[in-house]
Order: sequence, then C-alpha cells, then structure tokens
Amino acid sequence: MTTFAEQVLAAYRAGTRVAPEGDLPASAEEAYAVQSALSAALGPVAGFKVGLKADGPPIMAPIMAARCVDSGATVAVRDHMGVELEIGWKIVGPLPAADSDDLEAALARVVLPVPVIELVDSRISGPAADDPLVKLADLQVNHGLVVGTPLTAWDGSDFGAVRGQMRVGTRDLMAPQSSVPGGSALATLAAFYRHVGGHCGGLQPGQIVITGTLHPMTNLPAGSQVSGEIEGVGAVSVTLN
Repeated sequence: MTTFAEQVLAAYRAGTRVAPEGDLPASAEEAYAVQSALSAALGPVAGFKVGLKADGPPIMAPIMAARCVDSGATVAVRDHMGVELEIGWKIVGPLPAADSDDLEAALARVVLPVPVIELVDSRISGPAADDPLVKLADLQVNHGLVVGTPLTAWDGSDFGAVRGQMRVGTRDLMAPQSSVPGGSALATLAAFYRHVGGHCGGLQPGQIVITGTLHPMTNLPAGSQVSGEIEGVGAVSVTLN
C-alpha cells in the first residue's frame, strides 16, 4: 500500500480528513490502485458509483458495504454531508458476459431499479482535495449509500428524463423533471459493466450500481431531514445527525 493510500485509509477509519504528504496519484491507473487497496482493507463492496466521460471510459469507485444503510436511517455527520438522489440498479440474477450482444437488454433481465441517496464526503483537506485524481483515488468522494426498496414491478423500460423531488425539510433541491446523466440509466450500467472487469472484485449479484445525480450535489449540516422520490421508481430518506 502506498503512503497516500495509508493516509486515506487512516482518515477513513478515523472519520477525519488529512492533508496528504508525499506523492499523489499521477494517473487513473494509480488512483484505481489506491481504490483497490482501500477496498481490500475496508471489507466487502456493496456496489459501485459511475461517472460517464465524453472523452474516455467511465470513472468508477467502489461503495463499502459498511457504509450502506436502509432508507429511513440516521447517519452521523462530521461538519457537512453531500447528498445526491440517484437511480440505482440492484443486481438480482447471474450477470451476462460483458461482451454480450445487446448488453443493455441482457442486463435489464437481471437488475431491478432502486432509489438511492448517495452520501458524499472527502477524506482529503487542503489543495489536494480539488485534484480530480485524488478524488478518484478517494473512492470518488463517496461516503456511503442510503438504499430504498427495489421496484419489483418494473416493466423493463429505461430511465432518461424522470420526474421527482429531493427535499431537505421543505426546501427543494431538484427540479420537477430531471435527466439521468448521459440520458440512459441502462446505458450507464452497460458502460460501467464493460469497463469494470475485476476491479475491487468486479460486479457481483446483490450489489448496486448508481448512475449519477439527478440534481446538483448539495452539502447539508447535521439536523437535516432529507427525502427523495423518483416517479416510477420509489422513495428514499435519511436523517443527518
């Protein structure tokens, strides 16, 4: 494990932030190596977050099972916590080969949509916190995941533009209609699956892949009551304490 990875791991376990000393990740490969070291040290992976890029493969990061909670839970906040309402895909059957013809349709047969709130927080302080490769190494600043109920009555249709709401108290964080990043939640899942390979154990049944925020990420203080709903998918909530 590199010195940088050791510093991030210590901050993750202590619930603090660190101004890293020494060499920072200088490439995506180095950042993903840090992710792998962190996931090996922190235990089971409950899923992955995905970010599409117009000029290359998607970026990705594992989500630790120990930081996943059910809808309605209370989560401790250090000084603030970022929240993002997203569509997730829960893997509920054996996965097809990543090079399958019509991969989106093949994946649609083994997933269910689920509403989630991603919790966002960095383990890094100082100027390095704004470095994209440092963010990527730091699990793409994922803190955890709040998971709603999978939609068992899903008809197999994709999600592009969706209606919904995301509120803290009575304050609206999301427009009544929003677009899934990239315009297709299934295409995002397929792009990730083609790319992930065996990274951090690879994608496995039971895990959840989240597909990007439906509104600008919002930092909130302790005491915030957060509730989200995606029409046709479901509702999810969390209390920040």
